[in-house]
Amino acid sequence: MTLIEILLIILILLVVAFLLFWFYQGSSGRISLRRPVESRVDEYLDRRFANLVEEWGVVRRPKVKRFKEKYETILDSDESKIAEMKQFESEFLGNLSSLEARLDALEKSLDTKK
Repeated sequence: MTLIEILLIILILLVVAFLLFWFYQGSSGRISLRRPVESRVDEYLDRRFANLVEEWGVVRRPKVKRFKEKYETILDSDESKIAEMKQFESEFLGNLSSLEARLDALEKSLDTKK
C-alpha cells in the first residue's frame, strides 16, 4: 500500500467516526439511522418542549378553549359563509364554462357562414 492509500483509509475512518459521534452525541432517546436528522430534531423537541412553549409564548389549551367559547358563534357563521361562497364559486364556474361553450358555438357558426 502506498502512503496515499493509507491516508485515504485513515480519512475515511475519521469521517465515519465523526458521523457516528455526531449522530449519537448527547442522545438520550432513540436515533434512527434511516432518518438521522429528523430523529435528532424530534429528540430535541421532546427534551425542550416545555421551554419552547414558554419561550415562544404558545397558547395553552385553556386559553384556546376560552377563545372557542367566546367566538364560536362568529366562527361558525364565518364557516357557513365560506361554504356558501364555495358553492357560489362552483356554480359560477359552471355557468362560465357553459357560456364559453355557447360563445365557441356562435363563433364556429359565424365562421361557417363566411
